Amino acid sequence: MTTVTSTTAGPAVPADHRPGFHHLLLSEWTKIRSVRSTVWSLILLVVIDLGFTALFVGIMVSQWDKASPADHANAVADPTNAILGSGFFLSQLTVCVLGVMVMASEYSTGMIRASLLAVPRRLPMLVAKATVFGLLILVLGTVVSFASFFIGAPMLHSKVAVSLGDPGVLRAVIGGGLYLAVLGLFAMALGGIIRHTAAGITAVIGFVLVLEPLVQLLPGSFGKHVHAYLPSEAGHLIAQAHQAKDDLLTPWQGFGVFCVWTAVLLVIAAIVLKRRDA
Repeated sequence: MTTVTSTTAGPAVPADHRPGFHHLLLSEWTKIRSVRSTVWSLILLVVIDLGFTALFVGIMVSQWDKASPADHANAVADPTNAILGSGFFLSQLTVCVLGVMVMASEYSTGMIRASLLAVPRRLPMLVAKATVFGLLILVLGTVVSFASFFIGAPMLHSKVAVSLGDPGVLRAVIGGGLYLAVLGLFAMALGGIIRHTAAGITAVIGFVLVLEPLVQLLPGSFGKHVHAYLPSEAGHLIAQAHQAKDDLLTPWQGFGVFCVWTAVLLVIAAIVLKRRDA
């Protein structure tokens, strides 16, 4: 007869031990800031936005006497939109590209497998990534939005005076940062759904730049309503100080529509992440 004895080598490790959410945030922040493309994309965002703001507002002022009455009316009605829109039109593309790369590049490099080995529960990882990236773009986008306004307002002052104290202006300038942040999450969600960097960038640029003019070709009231509820068309209204006479949505309504689009895509990205193999 033999006796079986058991020995304990040390304290048991809980089977469900997982890193806390703050560790996930730190991990995602480390991944984002350590990638060279992130740094260059953010630098491009600043340079393109401020550079084109100065360029387009300068052209607007120099060509003021040659501009049409409709252009004068638009600038006078909402000079804040004229200033912010000058830089955002092209600089938003850097946010689109970076948003897709933040998610899709992990699949192309295989880094996603290491991430999921460290964090078996996939949804907290996605939430952490969206939180870190969204806050990064929100902070930088808001700073760039204020800088853009302070560059453009003095240049436009001789034609149209505008200040942060005017009705709706402060909200619009802060709204510029909000728009870029949600745009980044929108692009990140598409990157997570498509899982291919080039295809994801093509898709998000199609949403932002290509789909809008195509939808405008739709006839009558139907085309007008479809156009108004497109993600970028609705979202950029938050960067306007006033609702234009042809806008179907107020600035906050438009931003809400954009947030709904982004939330739906993030939910789809979460489902794809949870159900598909990495």
